[in-house]
Amino acid sequence: MSLRMWASSTANALRIASGARTSLSPTFSLSRCFSTVLDGLKYASSHEWVKHDGSVATIGITDHAQDHLGEVVFVELPELGVSVSKGGSFGAVESVKATSDVNSPVSGEVVEVNTKLSDSPGLINSSPYEEGWMIKVRPSSPSELESLLGSKEYTKFCEEEDAAH
Repeated sequence: MSLRMWASSTANALRIASGARTSLSPTFSLSRCFSTVLDGLKYASSHEWVKHDGSVATIGITDHAQDHLGEVVFVELPELGVSVSKGGSFGAVESVKATSDVNSPVSGEVVEVNTKLSDSPGLINSSPYEEGWMIKVRPSSPSELESLLGSKEYTKFCEEEDAAH
């Protein structure tokens, strides 16, 4: 199941179960509009972000995605040197609710893996854009970045996706 599909179904489940958990308020579905979306990053509609800096692209899952996933308890990441393809799965994130594939927003070679996530997978929840990054890739086709969403487009996409569910 893709992260996008899972996040959408999880959002619906959380709205239904909102009375069962004291941490969720009745305005939970409205608060989705306030996920952190950073300028200067590119976003995939499957809820991954990418920061292209020189010859390396840093990739992780968005604040919106981690919020829908809930508490992350395990992260599966690829080995160094592995090739990833745009839109293809490179790993998985397991939360207390389910496991979801994570897709690469660009094609290329994995040049670094965030090994801190092995011992501290919750970094994805607490710091999705900084300490919770997942992999760094040397893009084989940097032009693929042009097809990704900017911060305003991604914010609008998330708002529309949440409103539809």
